Amino acid sequence: MKNVLKHSILILFLALLTFAPSQGFAHGEESQHQEEFDAKSFIFGHTGDSYCFHITEIHGHPVCVWLPVIVKSKGGGWSVFSSKHVCELKEGETYSHNGHQFFIPPISAEKYPGKLVELKADGSLSRPFDISFTKNAFGIFLVCAFLLAFFLPAAKKYKKDPMAKPTKYQGMVEWLTYMVLDGIIRPNIPEKKVKQFAPYLLTVFFFIFFANLFGLIPFFPFSANVTGNLSITLVLALLTYFFVNVFGNRHYWKEILWPDVPVFLKAFPLMPIIELISTITKPFALMVRLFANILAGHIIIMVLMALIFIITGMYGAGMGGAMSIVSIFMTIFMTALELLVAYIQAYVFTILSSLFIGMAQHEPEHE
Repeated sequence: MKNVLKHSILILFLALLTFAPSQGFAHGEESQHQEEFDAKSFIFGHTGDSYCFHITEIHGHPVCVWLPVIVKSKGGGWSVFSSKHVCELKEGETYSHNGHQFFIPPISAEKYPGKLVELKADGSLSRPFDISFTKNAFGIFLVCAFLLAFFLPAAKKYKKDPMAKPTKYQGMVEWLTYMVLDGIIRPNIPEKKVKQFAPYLLTVFFFIFFANLFGLIPFFPFSANVTGNLSITLVLALLTYFFVNVFGNRHYWKEILWPDVPVFLKAFPLMPIIELISTITKPFALMVRLFANILAGHIIIMVLMALIFIITGMYGAGMGGAMSIVSIFMTIFMTALELLVAYIQAYVFTILSSLFIGMAQHEPEHE
């Protein structure tokens, strides 16, 4: 227990160095010692997506892992360059590339906060078509690479010799797989359909679970808040929507479009409209539940860290030191709680997805 506590405190100390406030970097200026701490930029700058991994600052200069920016201007060609050129700009400066002027407004900006924008000749701003390799995109590739590296070796060993005694590594992979297969998928999907939908449900469970875990590690190449991004949870929810409605059987669609209700209710298509709306609300609930729970946990952790700098700025280093002790232990508690939430949210998303898919595969009972 003592070793766990020591390691937790060490991780939190390094995390504080990693997340040290850098308003100058966020606004494109060098940091000043007397600059007021911007809690909004600090919190949402670290929980949102970005064009680089901000490690720390040394003598006011940011130490980052710069990611490639890939954009297509409206009415123009493609531009590919390092995010270093736009992330280190001073306030009012722009970066010129292929005849286009680019910059990133600060998190506190009212329009396009933290997003790459193009400055037009008339002074207006526009968002180019942006497919940059951002922090969250990097996080997605990292999770996918980890899952392939984790599961494929075990699968190859089983394929090579199915009757061989499994190693400890194979046993762990098998235990994790059957935990999801027998505990989540099989109770909700008809047995004859399990093989059809198990690959998707297993993939989505482990993707969400490890993405949540990696998001809690505040060091490069981790720390990307993948499932705390609404666009990513939207895609996951749409995948479930696809498997539910595209592979739904005749009985499922009959219950939606021609339910067993009195004839006068069928004359007015109120019930089919309600049922069709319900097919949309289910994936919407999946999307918002995962996004909100993961983002809220990250925000709470960042708020606890921000309190150290806020109290120090308001009441001095003495109160700031006392607050740092409270904040560190509260952050350790919240991080431990987020480890549990990482599993719970993967479990909830997968069990609801399997339940919705199973309902679409349900066969009517013979009278």
